[in-house]
Amino acid sequence: MQNKIALVQMTSTPDRAKNLENALAFTAKAAQNEADLVAFPENFLVLGNNKLYVQTAESIPGPTVEIFQEQAVKNNISILMGSLYEKNPQNPEKVFNTSVLIDRSGQLLATYRKIHLFDVELHDVTLMESELVDAGQEFVVCDHEIGKIGLTICYDIRFPNLYQKITDLGAQIIFVPAAFTVPTGKAHWLDLLKIRAVENQVYIAAPAQFGKHSETRESFGNSVIFDPWGDTVALSPDTTGIIYGHIELENLKKIRNRMPVRSHRVPGIDF
Repeated sequence: MQNKIALVQMTSTPDRAKNLENALAFTAKAAQNEADLVAFPENFLVLGNNKLYVQTAESIPGPTVEIFQEQAVKNNISILMGSLYEKNPQNPEKVFNTSVLIDRSGQLLATYRKIHLFDVELHDVTLMESELVDAGQEFVVCDHEIGKIGLTICYDIRFPNLYQKITDLGAQIIFVPAAFTVPTGKAHWLDLLKIRAVENQVYIAAPAQFGKHSETRESFGNSVIFDPWGDTVALSPDTTGIIYGHIELENLKKIRNRMPVRSHRVPGIDF
């Protein structure tokens, strides 16, 4: 059985109302193209102005999540809100960077708070995510009509133990909504995603931000779906839009049966 997923590549800006308008239009388009699930990138509602992150944060569930729950029912499609800023009741001056998964009936299936925060100083990029965001602590895998879904966000992709852990918890499809910077994206984005797909024998689906969000922030794009063998199912061109791909769990099972990597692990060794 095949399930069709849609990944949205956006160029989100500080204009939250416009980003929301675009996201709703992409949801309707994905549904018209008979996708079972549509996934958005990291920070798809606000990007490019750090001051807005705390100001626009909401509780989950909250007003914006409820909008997408209604859209899921209206369009008969499951929605992954790649990430939005969630209020932190223990620390009002900070937020969580949180993914929200909604099924086609409008039920909130899972939330995931980004564990690994992007605090990096490169020659032309300095981003300190932890100044405004608190890290999550929980691994998230949930049952979904397309299979067992694992949730991660962006910088998480550099930490292989996280992906091994959620694969051990049953994940068959792992989503990686992202806003990867241009220099790090050019160097590592597609390689890291492909490696995680191959070493864990899972589908990797990564909806990404693309282009200029502000004078100081630009994302690499290249939204992509890799299958468990590392083959490219779909890859976005350098523009905003939607790519589509099929998830075939029989293919995943065949790959795992022919090369049973997990059963070859040496017991008692924790890497």
